[in-house]
Amino acid sequence: MSSGWIFLGVIVVLVFLAFAAYNRLVALRQRVDQSFADVDVQLKQRHDLIPNLIETVKGYAAHERGTLDDVIKARNSAMTAQGPAQVGAAENLLSGALGKLFALSEAYPDLKANANFQQLQSELSDIENKIAASRRFFNNAVSEYNTGIQQMPAALFAGTFGFTRKEFFDLGTARAEVEQVPQVKF
Repeated sequence: MSSGWIFLGVIVVLVFLAFAAYNRLVALRQRVDQSFADVDVQLKQRHDLIPNLIETVKGYAAHERGTLDDVIKARNSAMTAQGPAQVGAAENLLSGALGKLFALSEAYPDLKANANFQQLQSELSDIENKIAASRRFFNNAVSEYNTGIQQMPAALFAGTFGFTRKEFFDLGTARAEVEQVPQVKF
């Protein structure tokens, strides 16, 4: 009789641990989803700012149609991307196209001095900083989630309940550009 109660007690404790681990994984998955939504909000603000930037540049550099078209195509691609890997790749293309657009402003002093262009460039820089912070938060949430599904006792049943590894928001091939030390010239 006593061994029956012990066995039942062990089963109750195991069920309690399973429920606690499952609830923790659900909370971690929600954090990952919420943090990706935060990245998405920042990216939408970036996407909404780009048409104004294009219109400003058009007034000064209308014959630079190729660069403007590249930015528009990259923006459209970024807006339709799904999932961290695809979004990351599309946003990297957009960042490259925007870099070319800002480099173009060096050839047009009037554009570079335009208050509207300077304001848009400042807003875009601010949004870029917010995107970087949101990406860090997302990657931290993914790291905690991926660790959570691999730790015991959750690892025993995580796959059964649909908890699979999440992808990090990686810079991919643009990492080399970001990690380059800026060149200062006088």
